[in-house]
Amino acid sequence: MSNNNLVIFDTTMRDGEQSPGASMTKDEKVRIGKTLERLGVDVMEAGFAIASKGDFEAVKAVASVVKESTVCSLARANTKDIDAAAQALEPAPRRRIHTFIATSPIHMQYKLKMQPDQVVEAAVAAVKYARQFTDDVEFSAEDAGRSEPDFLCRIFEAVIAAGAGTINVPDTVGYALPYEFGNLIGNIIERTPNSDKAIFSVHCHNDLGLAVANSLAAVQQGARQVECTVNGLGERAGNASLEEIVMAMRVRKDLMELETGIDTTQIVPASRLVSSITGFPVQPNKAIVGANAFAHESGIHQDGVLKHRETYEIMSAEDVGWSANRMVLGKHSGRAAFKNRLEELGIMPSDENAFGDAFVRFKALADKKHDIFDEDLVALMTGDNASDGEVMFKLSDLEVSSKMGAVPEARVELDVQGEQVEMMAQGDGPVDAALKAIEKIAQSGAEIKLYNVNAINAGTESQGEVTVRLERAGRIVNGVGADTDIVVASARAYLHALNQMMRPQVRQHPQTSTV
Repeated sequence: MSNNNLVIFDTTMRDGEQSPGASMTKDEKVRIGKTLERLGVDVMEAGFAIASKGDFEAVKAVASVVKESTVCSLARANTKDIDAAAQALEPAPRRRIHTFIATSPIHMQYKLKMQPDQVVEAAVAAVKYARQFTDDVEFSAEDAGRSEPDFLCRIFEAVIAAGAGTINVPDTVGYALPYEFGNLIGNIIERTPNSDKAIFSVHCHNDLGLAVANSLAAVQQGARQVECTVNGLGERAGNASLEEIVMAMRVRKDLMELETGIDTTQIVPASRLVSSITGFPVQPNKAIVGANAFAHESGIHQDGVLKHRETYEIMSAEDVGWSANRMVLGKHSGRAAFKNRLEELGIMPSDENAFGDAFVRFKALADKKHDIFDEDLVALMTGDNASDGEVMFKLSDLEVSSKMGAVPEARVELDVQGEQVEMMAQGDGPVDAALKAIEKIAQSGAEIKLYNVNAINAGTESQGEVTVRLERAGRIVNGVGADTDIVVASARAYLHALNQMMRPQVRQHPQTSTV
C-alpha cells in the first residue's frame, strides 16, 4: 500500500453495535455491509463471531455478499475465537482476522491476571495461529493509551515478526489528549525495529469528545489506518466518526496529503441507514451529516453564501450526498422505478414476496405524500413498517380522541398471533394513551427508556420517525416506526420494540470491554 493512502476501517457493525440498544439483525448487517461497500470502506468489521450463534451467522452473511471491501471479525487471543472468526469469514474474497489482548498494567493485573511475558506469548501465538487462515491479520493492544510505551514496542515487534500486517493502537477508554496520543504513535513507530513491515492503526473512543482529534493527530505521526464508525456510533460516548475523519482529510489536504477510497457522496445515505436501523437519531448540529450542517440562518452568512459559497462553507453539501440528483418517486411511479431506487440505496428486499409487500406500502404512502424521498424509502424498509419475520403483535387499527380540556383516549386493535384483541386506555396525550392501550394487551412489563421523534424530511406532510427504547430485566431493545401520523408511528415503534423483546436473546458479548 502506498504511504499516501489512509485505510478506512469501519467498525459500525461491531463496536457500533455495542451501544446499548443498537443490536442489529443479520439482515440489517447485510444492508449496512452493502452500503459500506458502496461507500468505499477498505475494511469492515462485521462482528465478533464467537459472541453468539447470531453474531457468527451475521458475520458469515456479510462475508457472503461483500466482494470489494475486506470483511473482518474480532477475536480474542485464543484458538477458539480465531477458529470461529475464520469459519465465519470463509465466504469472503478478502478477509481479515482481528485479534487482541490487553496490554495496560491495570488490565493485565486485574482483568487478565497475567504477567507481561505471558501476554506477549499469547499475542504471538494468536497471530501465528490466525495466519493459518489468512495472510491479513491485525493485532490490537487493548487499552494501549494507558500502556507503557516500552512494553508496546516489545509486543508490537513480536507480533509483526509473527505475521501481523496491521498493528492497532487503541485509546480504549478515550483518555488521551491529541498531542499526547500523536506523540505516542510517533514514538512507537520510531522505536519498534520492524515497524516498516506493518501498517499502524488507531481506534479512538470519544469519552472526552476527542476521538476524531486524536485520530488525526495519530495520522500526522504516521498512522495509516483509522478505525471509525458511521455517525460516531459506539460503546459509551462512541468512536471516531467516519464522516468527520474522511472530510477532514479531504478539506485539509494542505496539512495531510493522504487519499482515501471513500465515495463521499454516499456519506449521508450511509448515515441515514445506520440511524434508521439502530434507532439512534443524528443530532441536528452533528458535523457533516446533521440536518443543520449546511444550514445558514444568520443574514450575514446567507448573504455571504449567496455571493460566494466558500465564504461560509468549507465543503459543499453535494460532496457528502445531501443534494445528489435522484429520481423523484410518487404515486404514479411503477414497480421498476421503485425497485431501481431500492437497489441504489442498498435496501432491496430479499425475495419477490417481500418486494411486493414493500411496493404496497410504498403506494399507500404515496397516496398520503406527493413526493417520496430517499429518507422515506429507508423508513419504509426498516422498523415496524417492514416485514422482518414472525411477530407476536401487529397493529390492526388505532383510533384516538384528543381535545383541549379533556383526557385523551385511545382504542387499539392488535393482531396477536392471529387473534384480534381490542383495548382502550387514557393518557396524558394521544401517544401516551395509545402506548398504554398496547401495553394493556402485551403485558410486557418493559420500561420506556427513550422516546424520540424526528421529521424524516421538511414540510408538514413529512413522515415522522419515532424511536422507542425499552428495557426489561437488563435487556435493551430499540423500536422504530414511521408514518405521516405521529401517533401511528409511535404505536408502530412501540410494537417493533415489543416484538424484538419477545424474541429469544441470541447475541451476548463475552468480553467486558474491547478495543
